[in-house]
Amino acid sequence: MTKRTRLLHGFLIGVVALGLSATVQAQEFSIARIYIEYNASAEDLGFHVSVDGENWNRFRIVHPNGTTIFDVEGRGAYGQLGMTELFFEGAEPALADFPLANLLALMPEGTYTFIGRTVDGRTLMSTPTLSHAVPAGPVVSAKVDDGEVQIRWRRVTAPPPGFPNRPIQIVGYQVIVGSFQVTLPASVTKVNLPREFVKSLERGEHAFEVLAIDVSGNQTLTEGTFEIGRGDDD
Repeated sequence: MTKRTRLLHGFLIGVVALGLSATVQAQEFSIARIYIEYNASAEDLGFHVSVDGENWNRFRIVHPNGTTIFDVEGRGAYGQLGMTELFFEGAEPALADFPLANLLALMPEGTYTFIGRTVDGRTLMSTPTLSHAVPAGPVVSAKVDDGEVQIRWRRVTAPPPGFPNRPIQIVGYQVIVGSFQVTLPASVTKVNLPREFVKSLERGEHAFEVLAIDVSGNQTLTEGTFEIGRGDDD
């Protein structure tokens, strides 16, 4: 089945299921993403979805094979007023319990059709692509010196061992420490936490995450820790 045929097939499925006329011109969602998040530290993996559109009260995801894999409908106030943003994370089973090949087979690479209906009967449709290009987890470290905390990582250029051999193109790194979060360009491999934020931390061990984000939208995180001792938060 060609890509054009798959898209037409997905649209016709949505038209029939939502009770819409085939003459209605579909508009795109402003955001439509389906992507993989891999935790290199815990070795677990899940498929996440992010969608945004104006005042929809029905939303479906159609698998590349034509089957519906997600279907939600607003009722009551949500049915009348509609919704806009929706984000959800799929369960993230450990690869030791659910082998990688089996997980990827459930959600193959390809075009997924997002279909929505607005409260005034308009059709929303987007066709995001899921890729199996998963970046390796960044190798991370942290340095604490005289109230300064610097988090570092090595540049990511390849997939993890055992993952599909796909080209990796990192577009950015994200650093998360508690309530602090920053996204940085792909050229950056270290960041100093703001002194004010460090001063707010209690003494002891603190966790952080560094995420490598591929151009496909897939992202891999590595967990690390640093310790605030007496005098470091002065």
